[in-house]
Amino acid sequence: MKRKETMDQLRDMNVEELKDQADALKESLFRLKFRKTLGVGETVNDIRREKKTLARVYTLIGEIGKSDPAAVSVQQSEKLNAGAKPARVK
Repeated sequence: MKRKETMDQLRDMNVEELKDQADALKESLFRLKFRKTLGVGETVNDIRREKKTLARVYTLIGEIGKSDPAAVSVQQSEKLNAGAKPARVK
């Protein structure tokens, strides 16, 4: 039930709010990974949860971009895909 509530909250946000949420999740994920490296507390489940939430945010941004391309500009979508690996060419 919690995941459904989270998705409902995310779906109520606009693109800018989703991008802010993505930035906050990236920062949180960085901090959790850092804490895991230091051996402070049990953070594996927290990391997994943050990664899944970040993926949900990116999915919603993509859905909005497909339905309303003007909502997500080219520059902003390139920024989101900056971390993506290029396709392998055989």
